[in-house]
Amino acid sequence: MQEQLVRGIEKAAASRTYPDGGHYKALSAADTQKLARECGLAPREVDIAALGRRIIPERYARNMRSFSAEDQKLLLESRVTVVGTGGLGGTVAETLARIGVGSLNLIDGDCFEESNLNRQLFSTETSLGKPKAQTAAARIASVNATTHVTCHCCNLEEDNAGELIRGSDLTVDCLDNLPARFTLQSASQAAGIPMVSAAVGGQAGQVTAVFPQDPGLELIYGPPHEAADLKGAERSLGNLPFAVTAIAALECSEVVKIILKRDSALRNRLLIVDLEDYTFERLRLT
Repeated sequence: MQEQLVRGIEKAAASRTYPDGGHYKALSAADTQKLARECGLAPREVDIAALGRRIIPERYARNMRSFSAEDQKLLLESRVTVVGTGGLGGTVAETLARIGVGSLNLIDGDCFEESNLNRQLFSTETSLGKPKAQTAAARIASVNATTHVTCHCCNLEEDNAGELIRGSDLTVDCLDNLPARFTLQSASQAAGIPMVSAAVGGQAGQVTAVFPQDPGLELIYGPPHEAADLKGAERSLGNLPFAVTAIAALECSEVVKIILKRDSALRNRLLIVDLEDYTFERLRLT
């Protein structure tokens, strides 16, 4: 089977040229799907095999001046859990699928409502009332069929968190309440994996990365039992779409850095962004 796959990839590979004039061998999405059917494999496995031979899936060609083939292969081999698929989570999930994260695990117990339409990527007038996680999974399948998507239409709780994130390399906090954030952090640390966390309110937002050995969110919000009574800034400031999109992009950037084993710029640090006056501050958490 492996020999059949390698022969098929090399036969299907076509010469392409980058905008800067460099040359590469590419595999089209159609050829990936065809080889997957012929070899009885998931499309992601075909793309991973192609990258192992320095043949670039065409959908990732514009990644290649920032990533190596090995970097792209690492992304495809990774599994990321996104908790919350609304404003932050919807944009995070689609961005990670587009950049080539191979497996996404989406968790959200809510359904779309009209007030989501101003900022939540998967919210449309035809998706109102539908489960957010399920809608996100369908959208991602239409964007990148090689990304394996699992969705859970439920809320993350203390008694299910460990099972819901099982097998993940990293979790992404796109939640809207502090108790759930602390629950995700505890489950991630118990699983021995990093968590990237973000929050948005009005035109401002923040991003941080928490590794298993770190104090994490307690350095921002205080002890979990005290933080439970704190109200999110979005309750008084609202959520503007450009702020949500900007913070989601920064969250994705940190996720990719961690997957590719590059230095985390936000571990034990808090990036605070205010788009009203375009200030970016990175604070050391101690």
